[in-house]
Amino acid sequence: MTRLRGGVVTAVATLVAVTGCTAEQDKGSAGPGEGKGGGAALAATDSLTVKGRAPKTGYSRERFGTAWADTDSNSCDTRDDILKRDLKEVKFTGGTCKVTYGLLDPDPYSGKRITYRRGRSQVDIDHVVALSDAWQKGAKYWDPGKRIALANDPLNLLAVDARTNRGKGDGDAATWLPPDKAYRCEYVAAQVAVKKKYGLWVTAAEQSAMKKVLAGCPDQKLPTGGNPTRAPERFRAR
Repeated sequence: MTRLRGGVVTAVATLVAVTGCTAEQDKGSAGPGEGKGGGAALAATDSLTVKGRAPKTGYSRERFGTAWADTDSNSCDTRDDILKRDLKEVKFTGGTCKVTYGLLDPDPYSGKRITYRRGRSQVDIDHVVALSDAWQKGAKYWDPGKRIALANDPLNLLAVDARTNRGKGDGDAATWLPPDKAYRCEYVAAQVAVKKKYGLWVTAAEQSAMKKVLAGCPDQKLPTGGNPTRAPERFRAR
């Protein structure tokens, strides 16, 4: 089942896998729920490198830069960009950046209707591929600009129910899937898309779990778009 997010209609396209990591190929603002005909997600899973999980040693959030950096230079921080994209009936204060109210209807992870009010932690912006998971599967070897890009890429970000999200932690597809089974195909396809775009590897158990989910929806498209895979030079990380 493909769920429409933010009024974007899933397009039908030829089977062309997401390729490369250049800015030219990866420009756009699509989110993980906005499949744009990037090819079959199940087929793309086979293209991911399979390796063991590296140690978590050295990981910290700061390795991926300041949280919610405005890497797309639209004068709004990344968190508000995603809230604007994913919430309905959005209200702002002080312009058109700072989201103060909206409805997450439905929340993709739980299927519930969640009301967002600024200052109350009922809605999280989830990294679909958790940053700690990315660190252990290749990101620790990247330059900071690429890590900052991953942390702020709309392709890897999704507004979700905070309580459900915090049960995920840094789990991959082998250890955590959304409780709402209707969203699992789209969720796993997004993880495949992000890992392919950034060249992150998967464990054997993770790849097996991805295939098990996507085998039930073999026509699930691979999301494309998002930001370039390297942040502008003005951004810094440890």
